[in-house]
Amino acid sequence: VLTFLIWSLLGNFDEAVVRTVTVLVIACPHALGLAIPLVIAISTTRAAQAGVLVKDRLALERMRTVDVVLFDKTGTLTEGRPRVTGVAATADTGDAYLLALAAAVEADSEHPVARAIVAAADDRVAAPDRLGATDFRSLPGRGVRALVDGTEVIVGGPAMLSDLRLSVPDDVAGVTRGWVRRGAAVLHVVLAGRVLGAVALEDAVRDESRQAIDALHARGIDVAMITGDARQVAEAVAADLGIDEVFAEVLPENKDAEVAELQQRGRTVAMVGDGVNDAPALARADVGVAIGAGTDVAIESAGVVLAADDPRAVLSIIELSHASYRKMWQNLVWAAGYNVVAVPLAAGVLAFAGIAISPAVAAILMSISTIVVALNAQLLRRLNLDPVHLARTGTPVSHHLSSERVHRL
Repeated sequence: VLTFLIWSLLGNFDEAVVRTVTVLVIACPHALGLAIPLVIAISTTRAAQAGVLVKDRLALERMRTVDVVLFDKTGTLTEGRPRVTGVAATADTGDAYLLALAAAVEADSEHPVARAIVAAADDRVAAPDRLGATDFRSLPGRGVRALVDGTEVIVGGPAMLSDLRLSVPDDVAGVTRGWVRRGAAVLHVVLAGRVLGAVALEDAVRDESRQAIDALHARGIDVAMITGDARQVAEAVAADLGIDEVFAEVLPENKDAEVAELQQRGRTVAMVGDGVNDAPALARADVGVAIGAGTDVAIESAGVVLAADDPRAVLSIIELSHASYRKMWQNLVWAAGYNVVAVPLAAGVLAFAGIAISPAVAAILMSISTIVVALNAQLLRRLNLDPVHLARTGTPVSHHLSSERVHRL
């Protein structure tokens, strides 16, 4: 309208029409309209090709601002396949009987720890010595209980002993202290209110976890771990992996509270987990990342799902989030900057100097702008999202680091 009015007031109606048409052609918002949607479509496709399912687009965009990644321990940082590595029974009980009692109680549980105990009993306890249990009941965050020959037997960790106010016999405690020092989880077997002994279980730490944590640190991102295991066990694993902060002995219903506590400190949290117990924390986190091999509940609660159980895939999400953000800005700057320059030229501000753009030339320039935006977005397809490669490069990303964090690094 301004172009038409000004040229008309200058007394050149024909030029007013030509300039107005040229402005309309130049200002056609193809490039601006494509700047963001193209990046979104291509980045989502690249994520899928890299084994990352983006359920919530905003989760992927928020990933670039994450400054702490909170990993669930079992099944995420570890292989999730614990095995019995030690049995310690009181002198009047015997290891075989203790293991048979524990296996009888755990037989109806689907927890990986229960399967490990039952498997150990299959290997070490003769069939005639195996026991049966009834009235099985799970005690979330503490253990399991059942009746064996009419007597209550409980198998559980430190929280269970604390609730029951039971002490461990000295001969058993001496053995379990060594287990805890090396990072093994310890479950105690209680018969009729008396601790008969303990079983040690160890879950191998993934080599990929160590690489993922090192690469996250190289990018200026803190790593925390959350688990229901005893604090000594959790801290042993954390020290081995170089984890910054540990939340141990956390009951399933309290995991999301720990995420909220990190957020209250001003942290932007990505939670990585795989179990039913992780679902509330995944939903609470700024970005919930579910391991694809995990439970359906965890997958439904997360914004991003990893097809594999490799924790290094978190690096792929971070890298893609930063790259997508850069491409969005580049496209917006190009599209907007092009209009800032081209629209005045189309309006004829330099006509006095003999510089004027015809509608045909304007159409070509408009098309070029759209092509540039499209080609720039297509460059995302060349982005290497292989988690193995990203773990090796360890390229720092410091777009959002505070000066204190940079100084500490």
